[in-house]
Amino acid sequence: MGTARISKNTRAGLMMAINTLPSSPTELRNLIRNDGYNTITAGLAPGYVQTNLVILPRDLAFDFLLFCQRNPKPCPLIEVIESGNIEPKLTAPGADIRTDLPKYRVYRDGVLDKEVENVLEVWRDDLVSFLLGCSFTFESALMSSGIEMRHIENATNVSMYITNKETIPAGKFSGPTVVSMRPIKQEKVVKAVQVTSRFPNTHGAPLHIGNPASLGIKDIEQPDYGDIVPVKDGEVPVFWACGVTPQAVAAQSKPPFMITHSPGHMFITDIRDEDLALL
Repeated sequence: MGTARISKNTRAGLMMAINTLPSSPTELRNLIRNDGYNTITAGLAPGYVQTNLVILPRDLAFDFLLFCQRNPKPCPLIEVIESGNIEPKLTAPGADIRTDLPKYRVYRDGVLDKEVENVLEVWRDDLVSFLLGCSFTFESALMSSGIEMRHIENATNVSMYITNKETIPAGKFSGPTVVSMRPIKQEKVVKAVQVTSRFPNTHGAPLHIGNPASLGIKDIEQPDYGDIVPVKDGEVPVFWACGVTPQAVAAQSKPPFMITHSPGHMFITDIRDEDLALL
């Protein structure tokens, strides 16, 4: 397998990735680290846990840890990497949190400053990294249960929306909950709830089923993050809490410095999905 660069988040590029890239998390991370892949990770490394990322200065780390504990649906903690360290030893030994995601976002005072493919130039020894569970993790289980994941089939990002549901504040951090949406056939909604309920560390059961207006979403075809995923006749929009929530929280809380993943561009761990599933 070569390391031909995939530089655009296009259907053709992502379909090529899903069909031809290695399925090993280690090989995928090495490919990403060496600038061989920089688009969304939905559908990659099936069976392995993917995570959201938040990186903050040490003086804000306790507040954010408390925020995660108070808001486990959107911010389920998988691993915390102490300040000065770059290796997620529990979830992906040998990985480098500064280089092994396809794209990062750098926020300053709550405003998106830039999107980059590594954070080597802005890295500081006082930074603490948080890996948060991601709903991409339970998608393999949904598909194994015969539930279509249209964003994967269409090689697009999942749709994500800022809602009117406020998180529980903690220290510096407060703001709205973000949700991801997947269209589910009416007759399979109960099954989708059952399947995802087994994965509380990756957002678990849906936060809301049905009417988007109840979440303050005015137009389901205008997501705040990600791509449009059409809802067809006979389908219900189902919404899960989303690990992009800290990025919406940053806009309100305005931390001086914060690094996150770019929505849909996740960190791929060595942990198997089933290792996080309830029996």
